[in-house]
Amino acid sequence: MLTLFLQAQGSSPMMLIMMGVMFVGFYFLMIRPQMKKQKQEKNFQEELKVGTRVVLTSGLHGRIAQVQDDGFVIETLSGKLKFEKAAVSREMTETRFGDKAKTADKKEALPTTEEKK
Repeated sequence: MLTLFLQAQGSSPMMLIMMGVMFVGFYFLMIRPQMKKQKQEKNFQEELKVGTRVVLTSGLHGRIAQVQDDGFVIETLSGKLKFEKAAVSREMTETRFGDKAKTADKKEALPTTEEKK
């Protein structure tokens, strides 16, 4: 790219304009969408709260048991594990379980007859 720039110095201003257009094209086609995706990912990770079912980048499924400054404590069938916030890939509560997740959360919140005694 540097050689193109040096060649453009001697030939014509049209070449400089073309390089400028290429740079603007790269910005709008590659750089800007990547920055937007990173921003969405960060907002998603910040909005996660306790009780949300998630899938980690490793494929592990679990429920967020605790939110900490540097990560999450994920409750799985084998116990509780701590992961970085970046390890959360996607949310599964609404996507996969839909209304079932809401009713299951309500059932867990209600005390059983044994707990009332």
